Amino acid sequence: MRFDIFTLFPEMFPPYLDSSILARARERGLLEVGLHNIRDWAQDKHNMTDDLPYGGGGGMVMKPDPIFFAVEDVLGAPPTCPVILMTPQGRPFTQSVAQALTKYEHLALLCGRYEGVDERVREHLVTDEISIGDFVLTGGELPALMLVDAITRLLPDVLGAANGAAEDSYATGLLEHPHYTRPAAFREWGVPDVLRSGDHAKIARWRRNESLRRTWARRPDLLEHLELSKEDRAFLQSLQTD
Repeated sequence: MRFDIFTLFPEMFPPYLDSSILARARERGLLEVGLHNIRDWAQDKHNMTDDLPYGGGGGMVMKPDPIFFAVEDVLGAPPTCPVILMTPQGRPFTQSVAQALTKYEHLALLCGRYEGVDERVREHLVTDEISIGDFVLTGGELPALMLVDAITRLLPDVLGAANGAAEDSYATGLLEHPHYTRPAAFREWGVPDVLRSGDHAKIARWRRNESLRRTWARRPDLLEHLELSKEDRAFLQSLQTD
């Protein structure tokens, strides 16, 4: 899969892209990332990419012309892949959105800055707008990295465990169950006996119940539209009566 990222700060990306899972995915040819500095397409001698907003007000607005020229020069006019603007005004990014975006072989991510981009970019260039939460960051670079990470780990052969991504929180609609590793006893805290029993059916039920318990306690909204078995419902009922 290929990502083309358009930003004013391309130097923010290599430290993360060159580490861990993303680095291995790139080495194996499973992930390509192109970084493009929007300032390289500025049209004036000062390489200006932002200006004062019409109508007054605080802050600066990213100019439309460098953005259009950058995206169209790299991707064609019109662009040959979806162009996603990272903005707090976008649709919420979720695990299901990440999964849906894996169907594309190529995505472009546009990182906003300052007060945002000229509205003509939204209207005539961008095909999607995504937010990583109800808060505001200095720019769209961190959200763009989060999209690359979340989407890439869902691609075939990226993770070491074949079903690793399928068992993550939200992948099943629930928060993930607790995990334990060696040592079996640390200070006065032990590991649940069932996890050391070797009984795979009991372990699977325990993990399912703990996912239900954690979701019920922390994100009960996720349970509203989740398909639950008879055993799931009985366990949730027991939590409410404890």
